[in-house]
Amino acid sequence: MERHVRRSRARRAFAAAVVAGTVIGLVGYVPAASASAPAAGLSETGRLGDRRFVVTGDRMYEVGAEDGTYPGTGWHIRGEMGGFWTPPIKLLDGVWFGANGSWLRAGRFTAGPGYTSMDLTGPGGLTVQRVDVVPDGARAALIGLRFPAGAGTVQLTVDAHSELLSAYPWGFTAPGQGTANLADTGSFDGRSLVFRDRGTPPVPNARPHDWAALVGSSLTPAGHALGPGMRGPQGGVVCGDPAPAVCDDGPDGRGTGGRLTYDVAVGGSARTVWFAVAGSDRGLGPARAELARALHDPAGAFAAKRAARAAVARHSRVDLPGDRLLQRSVEWSKQNLADSVQESRDLRVFASNQGTELPPPAGVVDRARWIGAGWPDYPWIFATDGEYTAFAAVAAGQFAAVKDHLRTLRDLSEIVNHRSGKVVHEVTPDGQVYYGTEADPGNTDETVKFPSAVALVWRWTGDDAFRDDLYDFSVRTMRYALRLDDDADGWPQGSGNVERPGMGDEKLDVTVYTIRGLLDLADLARSRGDRATAAWAGTQATQRMRRFEAAWWYGGDARSYADSLLDPGNVKLYQRYWIGATPMEAELPGWGPLAPAGHATTALAQRERDCFTGEFGFFHTGTGPTTDPAGNPGPSCDSVVSAVPSERSVFSLGNAIMAVAEGNYGRMAQQQRYTTANARSQLDPAVWEMPGAMPEILPSPDFGSNLSKDFLSRSSVLQAWGAYGVLWPVLHQQLGVAPDLGNGRLSVVPQVPAGGRIAGSDILVGTGHLDVRASSRGNALSVTVHAAVHARLTLGTVLPAGAKVASVTVDGRPAGARRVHTARGDELLTTTGSGRHTLVVTLR
Repeated sequence: MERHVRRSRARRAFAAAVVAGTVIGLVGYVPAASASAPAAGLSETGRLGDRRFVVTGDRMYEVGAEDGTYPGTGWHIRGEMGGFWTPPIKLLDGVWFGANGSWLRAGRFTAGPGYTSMDLTGPGGLTVQRVDVVPDGARAALIGLRFPAGAGTVQLTVDAHSELLSAYPWGFTAPGQGTANLADTGSFDGRSLVFRDRGTPPVPNARPHDWAALVGSSLTPAGHALGPGMRGPQGGVVCGDPAPAVCDDGPDGRGTGGRLTYDVAVGGSARTVWFAVAGSDRGLGPARAELARALHDPAGAFAAKRAARAAVARHSRVDLPGDRLLQRSVEWSKQNLADSVQESRDLRVFASNQGTELPPPAGVVDRARWIGAGWPDYPWIFATDGEYTAFAAVAAGQFAAVKDHLRTLRDLSEIVNHRSGKVVHEVTPDGQVYYGTEADPGNTDETVKFPSAVALVWRWTGDDAFRDDLYDFSVRTMRYALRLDDDADGWPQGSGNVERPGMGDEKLDVTVYTIRGLLDLADLARSRGDRATAAWAGTQATQRMRRFEAAWWYGGDARSYADSLLDPGNVKLYQRYWIGATPMEAELPGWGPLAPAGHATTALAQRERDCFTGEFGFFHTGTGPTTDPAGNPGPSCDSVVSAVPSERSVFSLGNAIMAVAEGNYGRMAQQQRYTTANARSQLDPAVWEMPGAMPEILPSPDFGSNLSKDFLSRSSVLQAWGAYGVLWPVLHQQLGVAPDLGNGRLSVVPQVPAGGRIAGSDILVGTGHLDVRASSRGNALSVTVHAAVHARLTLGTVLPAGAKVASVTVDGRPAGARRVHTARGDELLTTTGSGRHTLVVTLR
């Protein structure tokens, strides 16, 4: 959350309608989307040249503008983060299409599950439908052009401009891409454009490389041309500093161009022509093989991608009559997560010391798979992002992606941190560890969160083999973190999520997640019969829990926890960062949320005020009584003087933290404010950049919006972590699904709105699935569960405040039940086995 510090102002009015487009032709006619399924896609027609789009497969992705152009994008390698990438290298800046002497531009863009579509217009009223899709497992992207019946012979022009370069170094590191990027060459092999980048960069410890990119079709070109331009309607404006309004090429670009021309005969029936962009970091031969495979059956590959995304949509389907916007957000968030899975091979792992060194590799990871953080500037491997995203992914049933991500973090960390237990922070797909080595003072939070992510996956899957694979590393993460305690006060040192100067050595979120990590580790240890580790971790957690409130509650009119403790003396610092919500957000196994109800209610109510929450949700840093040096003081809700200025930027992760925190205490009405904000970022046409994609930062007073910025300084158009604030509140908190399959248990305790109903189906748990339906009608609460999984089932419901129970039945027969007070409220629980069961609670 520390990646962007932007200051401007933007306000948008809410447009209530969530449009569902239709895709005709290449996809076949698809009716408008139902209340839950995103099959028909979402369409946009306004300011397409100002909006980015992303199309991904697990080994290739594409970033461009929704009008069919490819402006210079991103800041890690200035202007070069867009185009076509196959990790760990970029292939092309873009591909442009022209017909009958004019360049085609889109007048309508549609985002679908796993693909995008554009309605292109050309001369003489010609309309062409374009679809972009990246097949999973392929290092190739497909672009299909559908020409209408009766178009005659279309003179088709295809421009491509290469930019073969690596994901690292970046533009501002030492060395940077200005030194490392070698010049590309272009050629024509009779059917396709061929671009190469071969050699050894003139920097210490650089390795020789042979990179190749191809652009071609199953058609035979009528002609071709080669040259330095070939950018379609774009002129090659360099993304200098200050940045022009729109630019085409980064200052470190050394690509070249090519053009293919075709005579496409279109008779009485519409005709589809497919093109492919393919490449490899292992030479021309593998790149040719990828191109041939992609063009062998492109329509079949497109159909397979749609089928795979339909399977994603089938799991964790929800029915939320009282909040259809959130229901749609659940469906699109599942697709966003599937969009985010990436893979790279042969990672030569080295620590760059925040971009200042280029040592020889310390080891090799043959294959890495992960959930990418965000596009276009953060598609690589992050611990913090993945650990938050894990909660959304298990709720969506996307277990394999989380398992792969955690194994990748372990493998990279073991190499670069010498089996110490410290978890790396940020790694590019070539193996460069930018931050998170033993020499770095953070991020301690992601080290202590690792066992919690492992335990989460183990509970939802019951996969003992996965637990066993990561158990030893999980133990070492907690032992490493607890040694980071120079004053022996029990609070580990090191930075957490907020990486800002002026904080004390001991951070609130690090402390919160340390306690949770210890309890999760104790649970893992008990399941393996490791009594010594279970006792150690449990004792360490209990000791910290007993002292937490006294050490961290700031109180006064701040009504909050301290953000950090300053040594010596553990002086409490209150600086209004978003991490103040983590004591309410972190759910401890066997305990519930960390913060006691009194302090939790006080702190959450404070954060709901306009000093912390705006139209689109939770600010990164709340506002206080001092004037912000940047000129954005904002409203004040307390009298605490702090040197830290407000930062009223709304991150989708911050909204997720608040949504989960509210739900942990049964505050569903308050929760909706934050789930709605994230859902709007995907589904409100007045807010979205790319339809259906949740961004990194939402419109907010001190950030503005992505559409108010140039393409070089925006936040991510697609960011995975925000899904935590949609899927987890619905599946875990509202529907009450809480698997503990590692211990053979499953709990389903919904919290139903008064007079309402909610439902979920095909919720994956272990190797089976779960259906839930709950309602509140009159004086009766009803919960029906079909648990197609072997587990002892705890079935229950959250009771209305002050409710008195008249009777309880299970499957129509009187049943015993126990009333348990929890942070959510009183729960009425009964125990049964798997299968189909209905609980009915009648209130007096």
